[in-house]
Amino acid sequence: MQIGEVAERVGLSLRTIRYYEQVGLVPPSARTPGGFRLYTEPDVARLNLIKRMKTLEFSLEEMAELLRLIDQLNDSDTSPEDRQNAIDRLKIYRAITQERCDALRVQLETADAFSADLRREISRQRRLAGKRS
Repeated sequence: MQIGEVAERVGLSLRTIRYYEQVGLVPPSARTPGGFRLYTEPDVARLNLIKRMKTLEFSLEEMAELLRLIDQLNDSDTSPEDRQNAIDRLKIYRAITQERCDALRVQLETADAFSADLRREISRQRRLAGKRS
């Protein structure tokens, strides 16, 4: 599929997808004779994974390492030692991901509390305005 369809499916801009290609995170699987990028379902899955990593504020370097580790684990030629090393690195990233999720939950609770405060203040101001009339 072409980049426009991929962008629509994944919810990323064409510019962002091109940037991820430029930095080596997701090269297109092929190009048409006219030079248009062509992507496969695994490319779309990779972009969705990158999008989730971006949401958790992983750096480009961290994203590249995570993708490399996943590729390594999916490669049947990976040695048992390299496979275990990749799993160990993924465990570290899993812990980092959990910490970031926990921090986001705290932020959400704080934002919800603030929203409730504003709702109460609006109600209070409406009651006061009604008494003045």
